[in-house]
Amino acid sequence: MNPNLPALSIRQPWVISILQGGKDIEHRSRTPKHRGKFLIHATAKFTQEEVDAWKIFCDAQEIPMDWAKQITIPSLKVGGIVGEADLVDVVTESTSPWFCGPFGFVLRNVKPLPFVRCRGALGFFKPEFDR
Repeated sequence: MNPNLPALSIRQPWVISILQGGKDIEHRSRTPKHRGKFLIHATAKFTQEEVDAWKIFCDAQEIPMDWAKQITIPSLKVGGIVGEADLVDVVTESTSPWFCGPFGFVLRNVKPLPFVRCRGALGFFKPEFDR
């Protein structure tokens, strides 16, 4: 892991969808200046309601969820870096079932990384790793 890369905080279970479920777009309300490789940070908290909304979204979009059957809420890593990806484009429309705008960060070369605890922040940020 390159500690000089910027990081982007994303809530579970969307993070696991990126790392294991083929989620190729992360939606945001504005476009970033950053393009290129970044670290994926799993936020420290998420709720059962968010998990329920995730399941409803995936069902409505007809996204296959066979890969998620073995995942349990306690198994999801939170509060640290869990992967990396390349942000290759920002779009306002897409045929990806994961797109729901208004801006879609197009992700490529997603790779899980060993968990490293650190605090998150809004937008892209320079991670400060806990010791």
